[in-house]
Amino acid sequence: MTISTRLDTYLTAHAIPYQMVEHSPSISSIGSAISAQIPLNQIAKAVILKDHEDRNVMAILPAKNKVSLSALNELLHASFSLRKEQEVYAMFNDCEQGAIPPVGEAYNMTTICDELLNKLDYVYIEAGDHNNLLRIAHHDFEHMVAKGKHLRFSSEVFH
Repeated sequence: MTISTRLDTYLTAHAIPYQMVEHSPSISSIGSAISAQIPLNQIAKAVILKDHEDRNVMAILPAKNKVSLSALNELLHASFSLRKEQEVYAMFNDCEQGAIPPVGEAYNMTTICDELLNKLDYVYIEAGDHNNLLRIAHHDFEHMVAKGKHLRFSSEVFH
C-alpha cells in the first residue's frame, strides 16, 4: 500500500499537488519524522474524537503535540472524548493501522485544526501506510482544512 484510496480520491478531486516522501517503516508519526529527517512540528497527525452525540471529529495537530481535551471542550463548549483504537481502525480500513491521513473531509468527518499548523511552509501527512508521507504546500494544506475550525488546543510532548 502507498496512499489510501479515499485520500487519493480526495487529492485528485481537489487537484491538490503533493510530493511522496518515502521512509523506512515506522509505527508512529514521530518515528516517520525521525526516519524521513523531518522536523516533528512539520508533521500533522490525526486524533479521532467523538462528541456527546457520538459523532466523529478529527483533531489535526503537530506530531510532537498531544490533544488537550479540556481545552477543546472549553473552547467549543463541548464534551469530546477519544475514540477507541478498534473503532478507529474500522473507520480507516483503507489505511494500515495507526497511519491515519489527517484529512477529515476525505473521510466525511468534521475537523478541528490546531493553529500551529497554519504557520508552516509545508506540512507532511501520513499517506495511509507506514512507509510514506506526503509533502503538501501551505496553501494546499489550508485548502484541505478550510472547512474546519482553527483553534489552539494542543501542547508539546517533546521539546
